Amino acid sequence: MSLVGEALKQLMRKPSTLKYPSEKATPPPGFRGLPIWDMKKCILCVLCQNACPPSAIKLIGKGQEAKVEYHLDRCIFCGECVDACPVDAITMSGQYELAGSDRSIMVLCFGKEKPVIPVKNAP
Repeated sequence: MSLVGEALKQLMRKPSTLKYPSEKATPPPGFRGLPIWDMKKCILCVLCQNACPPSAIKLIGKGQEAKVEYHLDRCIFCGECVDACPVDAITMSGQYELAGSDRSIMVLCFGKEKPVIPVKNAP
């Protein structure tokens, strides 16, 4: 095929990229996005905290007041917390738009009473 023929063929082809942000990509199966805790299943065994390489997970308190503090800005999305959980209380969601410029909103708190609470002024 000639160079001109190949150029015309490529011009008529649909682009392989999406027009982000108006078009969103669908994550593939097995994608490791934002980890989500199901606090109804969580037994507060601290295995996820111990398995986390960058120490992005901190369990605070006991009983009904217990909560999981998750530092999004530290997470490397390795999935070790999911593998360590004996009751499957943690799942990796398909959420991938997680960038932010304010570190105080990069800390999420999963509690028994309220599912997700952004923590302000977290250390």
